Amino acid sequence: MDSFELNKIAAGIIIALLVGMVGSLISKEIVNPKMLEKNVLEVAVTDTGAGSDVGASSAKKEAEPIEALLAGANIENGQKIAQKICSQCHTYDQGGANKIGPNLWGIVGSKIAQHEGFAYSAAFKSQTIEWSYENLSKFLFKPRDFIPGTKMSFVGLTKPQERADVIAYLRSLSTSASHD
Repeated sequence: MDSFELNKIAAGIIIALLVGMVGSLISKEIVNPKMLEKNVLEVAVTDTGAGSDVGASSAKKEAEPIEALLAGANIENGQKIAQKICSQCHTYDQGGANKIGPNLWGIVGSKIAQHEGFAYSAAFKSQTIEWSYENLSKFLFKPRDFIPGTKMSFVGLTKPQERADVIAYLRSLSTSASHD
């Protein structure tokens, strides 16, 4: 190998490095990220006092009591909300088939995990509660917090009036006059 070929190899390496450096400089000018003056998302940190567990979610937002809102609940609005967010997994008609989730006919006032023919998760089967207005509200607010281990992937309804409307609609899905 003569010196001319070594010069070609050295020149190739130098040109490749120069192209890389120039490309880097050009890309920094084209895509120039600007640091924000303040965070877009503010995170509130609350101190719960001495001895508190840093990892505990003591500032967890809980569902507001729903009974007062039920008096003015709008069944038609509840039906629209339920059709929009629940219909992919649930049916509503009497004797209706199960989908990914159980049929919701007559759910208000019934015992949890009682619909025949539906394979409930172990988390649901272990529950002994009834679907009262308050329990439905808490479940619709954050299903995974109310029943940890549920297979339901819905994140929840945070607006109290929407929950009240959906519960009023679910209450209308029954042959009996009242479930109190």
